[in-house]
Amino acid sequence: MQTNPDVIIIGGGLAGLAGAIHLSRQGLEVTLIEKSAYPRHKVCGEYISSEILPYLDWLGVDILQLHPAKINHLEFTSGHGKALRARLPLGGLGISRHSLDNFLCQKAIASGCTIIKATVTAATFADDAFSVTAQNQILTAKIVLGAYGKRSNIDQILSRGFINKKAPWLAVKGHYSGNFPDSVVALHNFKGGYCGVSKVEDNIINICYLADFKTFKKYRNIEDYQRNVMYKNKHIRSVFENSMPLFEKPLTISQISFEKKRVVENHMLMIGDTAGLIHPLCGNGMAMAVKAAKIASELVLDYYSGKIASRQLLERAYTRQWKKHFGRRLLAGRLLSKVLRRETATAALVSMAAAVPTLLPWIVKQTHGKPIPIKWP
Repeated sequence: MQTNPDVIIIGGGLAGLAGAIHLSRQGLEVTLIEKSAYPRHKVCGEYISSEILPYLDWLGVDILQLHPAKINHLEFTSGHGKALRARLPLGGLGISRHSLDNFLCQKAIASGCTIIKATVTAATFADDAFSVTAQNQILTAKIVLGAYGKRSNIDQILSRGFINKKAPWLAVKGHYSGNFPDSVVALHNFKGGYCGVSKVEDNIINICYLADFKTFKKYRNIEDYQRNVMYKNKHIRSVFENSMPLFEKPLTISQISFEKKRVVENHMLMIGDTAGLIHPLCGNGMAMAVKAAKIASELVLDYYSGKIASRQLLERAYTRQWKKHFGRRLLAGRLLSKVLRRETATAALVSMAAAVPTLLPWIVKQTHGKPIPIKWP
């Protein structure tokens, strides 16, 4: 079977679903291909910055219907347990991907988007059009958005530069019941990584951490690693010892790469983590994914309306806009990660932030944007 939508979106995470809603609402025929069924859990910090809330409202997505935790304070601790607290400049919401992705999926379908559960096995570009193979279907379209996440078989298909390089990071995530402040997102440093803790809906605690795989593999299992490495930070130990797991076992993903990626690959516009992954310690990956969808969608609409006269101009415009909005954030995230991986540098940062209370909010601002301006009709 062959279908010919205006836009194919590969991947149904935040970026893909936001793009699907945006483009469908504006009258384009959109097909989104996602390999997994909804609802599903994903390895994610599950904190979304308030900067994208005006855009979600414009999309007709009332995220407050999901009863997210309202978060306005940050707690940061060094590996030795020294703590800093500050008010977040914008604040945000704690919401699980299990709830949010499913909610966005339903909104996309209601907006007219076709969603296919399948795995993409080929994606080629010829004669100014794409041909995408997903199991027993071949779809063709003028535009394809890549929104399939951190890494995928599609990266191999496209021979993307980062995919053959070994990546040193492993991420672990779980949901827990226990006592934790509703309004706080905590970032706890430990040797070889950092751990984020915050509430999501239904009074659930989300714990998600990034660990250096070289250190992690010295231990037999996740529990040994947590006890022998992470618990040296008393705040991490306290969170785990006073919480009960809600998952049978934590979710894990490996080979997480923070290498620079091309935001246009073989004429495919990449959005979300597919275009570039900010260090989770910045707590802004979810908002960046949604904002990238907005940028790409607006440019695609301009291309179809004739305001952008050629594919080459579309690709240049998207690359320029992506770098403008996210280049500084990614750089700040990389620099901050280098600091936090060194105990002496982290200790110096904590001492400086304790002496200058405005420093921690300023650092947060370097990895976040301003609220998205929306022009309502």
